[in-house]
Amino acid sequence: MSSETRHAVDQPCKPLLIVLSGLSGAGKDSVLSRLKESAFPLEMIVTVTTRARRHNEKDGVHYTFVTPERFQAMVKSRELLEWATVYGNYYGVPREPVRRALESGRDVIVKVDVQGAATIRKIVPQALFIFLAVPTLEECAPRLRERRTESAADLALRLKTGGEEMAMLPIFDYIVFNRQGELDRAVADIEAIIKAEQCRVRPRDITV
Repeated sequence: MSSETRHAVDQPCKPLLIVLSGLSGAGKDSVLSRLKESAFPLEMIVTVTTRARRHNEKDGVHYTFVTPERFQAMVKSRELLEWATVYGNYYGVPREPVRRALESGRDVIVKVDVQGAATIRKIVPQALFIFLAVPTLEECAPRLRERRTESAADLALRLKTGGEEMAMLPIFDYIVFNRQGELDRAVADIEAIIKAEQCRVRPRDITV
C-alpha cells in the first residue's frame, strides 16, 4: 500500500452537509421528524421564514419565524447560507449553526425548496443533495389537501410547480421515493445513503 493510499484510508470521516429537498407534498417534514425520532446522528438546522406560523407548528422547532424586516437584516449581515422567496414568503438557512456543527464533526441536514437547493449547489458543491419524491405527481394533491395548511390558490400553485421541481432533478445526487404508507422505508433509504457516503474513499470536503 502506497503512503498516499494509506493516508486516504487512515483519515477520519469528514462531516457531511446533507440538503433535503423535493416536491411539495412529498413529506419532507415527516421524514425529518422520523429521522429525529430514530436518533440517527444528525444536526438538524431550523429554517428561518417570514410566513405565518401554522396552528400545529412551534417556533424554533419547525421553523424560526421572523418579520420581513428581521429577515432582510439577516440577509444584509450575511447570516444566511442561502435564501429565497417561495410562494410569496422568505425562507433561509442560517449559516452559523451549519458551520458550528460541521466544525465539531457532526453531520448536518437542512431542508430547502428546490430553488434553495440549486443555490446551495453553487455555494457548497460538495454537499450531499437528496431529492424526496412520490411515484407520480398526482399523488401530491391529496397529500397537500390532507394537511389543510394551504388555501385553494396556494394549493394550485404548489401543484403547478411540481413539474418544474422535477425538472431540477439533475442537480441532485440521489432520489428517494416516499410512497404512501412507507415513511419508514424512505427514512431507511436516506440513512443508507448517508452511511454509504461516510464510507467514500474520497470524502466530500465541505466548506461553508
